[in-house]
Amino acid sequence: MWCLATGRRVSTILLSPPYLRDSSCSLLSSLGKNNGGRKRFSNIAGGVHHDEDGLVNPSVEINFTQHLINGQFVDAASGKTFPTYDPRNGEVIAQVAEGDEEDINRAVAAARKAFDEGPWPRMTAYERCKILLRFADLVEKNSKEIAALESWNSGKPYYSQSLGFEIPMLIRLFRYYAGWADKIHGMTVQADGKYNVQTLHEPIGVAGQILPWNFPLLMFAWKVGPALACGNTLVLKPSELTPLTALYAANLLHEAGLPPGVLNVVPGFGAAGSAIATHMDVDKVAFTGSTETGKIIMESAAKSNLKAVTLELGGKSPFIVCEDADIDDAVANAHDALFFNQGQVCYAGSRTYVHERLYDEFVEKARALALRRVIGDPFKHGVQHGPQIDSKQFEKILAYIRSGIESNAKLECGGQQFGNKGYFIHPTVFSDVQDDMLIAKDEIFGPVQSILKFKDNDEVIRRANATNFGLTAGVFTKSLETANTMTRALKAGTVYVNCYGLVDAAIPYGGYKMSGIGREKGIYSLHNYLQVKAAVTPLKNPAWL
Repeated sequence: MWCLATGRRVSTILLSPPYLRDSSCSLLSSLGKNNGGRKRFSNIAGGVHHDEDGLVNPSVEINFTQHLINGQFVDAASGKTFPTYDPRNGEVIAQVAEGDEEDINRAVAAARKAFDEGPWPRMTAYERCKILLRFADLVEKNSKEIAALESWNSGKPYYSQSLGFEIPMLIRLFRYYAGWADKIHGMTVQADGKYNVQTLHEPIGVAGQILPWNFPLLMFAWKVGPALACGNTLVLKPSELTPLTALYAANLLHEAGLPPGVLNVVPGFGAAGSAIATHMDVDKVAFTGSTETGKIIMESAAKSNLKAVTLELGGKSPFIVCEDADIDDAVANAHDALFFNQGQVCYAGSRTYVHERLYDEFVEKARALALRRVIGDPFKHGVQHGPQIDSKQFEKILAYIRSGIESNAKLECGGQQFGNKGYFIHPTVFSDVQDDMLIAKDEIFGPVQSILKFKDNDEVIRRANATNFGLTAGVFTKSLETANTMTRALKAGTVYVNCYGLVDAAIPYGGYKMSGIGREKGIYSLHNYLQVKAAVTPLKNPAWL
């Protein structure tokens, strides 16, 4: 569900958008059934084929569209399916099983049995490590097919992003968490008295995970990787907009040796997400999405069984270009910080603060760079910028652009649809933006760069912190003193200095304020899926204390 003031990427826990259920859509009902129905499309790299609109036909089979419960692909209990779309043209890719409360109940029951009675939490950590490593090897072996599926369902550039960045990072993340599996341990504690005290780090149990649509595979790795390394079992709901790669990856995990019931995947809309958040037998829920939906999940968790909650939510991140910054470096980084993934990034540097001495030159160079950005079919070589995810997001972004124009911000370039099919929007740059404008306050989640002017560092720190969000910040300066001052003063979970958006398996990620609770990636992500138990026994006649 979207609204102008709050919309962003969401694996919905609310009511599903009605357009996704339009019965007038042409349905490719033969695609994606796990009973053998599949379709092969032409090769991307060699002998490229195009459809009548000139779009490249991806080379990928749709083999997995049902729920994965207890190691088996099964239809929804209701028998319902929903269409998943190609954002390049709005056409249906496949029909996917539509989960609801009954399907979540079946998945939770499987996960609970696998945790309470199955081998996963009882096998050695090294055995779990080897399964995760085998999965990473399988992803590497099938990388082109997975990348094609990701780009087809989400619209992101195939060569530079899905294949060139996200698949390698998926592999790296799972190998990273595989390495942690046999290094999770407690401590021996010195007590005041004749006692032997140990802390045990135990898996939390059944974890529910709700993924967003903007980075389906990376968020799969961020959540599934640490949870499995710690010995938990999972019920995962991918976004209803991008369900295909989570199902594909889950099948590879089982091929790698994951026992039945350990990972259960249930695509669906709000009913499925709500059932996870409220379920009395789910011990923990992790969600990436909007702040508004995150509040609902937190409330549902509290009202049910007070389950643990991890939330990675919205952002409106400041990107600060100081008076002494290397302007060309700052322009290039600000461009990538905003336009990467069509602007559909939670950490996007969407408030670009530029010192008044550099402002005019920065704006001109930012405009020129945006005009050179290559937009088009994400399956074509050289394309940097694909479509937005769907018509709702497309219309929301255009509404924000109209708001910026009506607020008297200066439209430097862009601001309209690219082409006449699909959900493409020209990279858009606004100058003369003021802090009280909607385009400077709200998370647009699209390719709209807002450039603001400041006079001194104290002023920009105050303005940068004047938001309910606190996910990320960027600072460009040649002064170590300025860098140190701003790193400590900015209220954000990550502060980048003279770089932006580095994604690394070891770097923790999360927000201050309404940008979320907890951290993902790195050693900190393991804490989300472990409980600490103190074990105390008396000592009689100890040789030492």
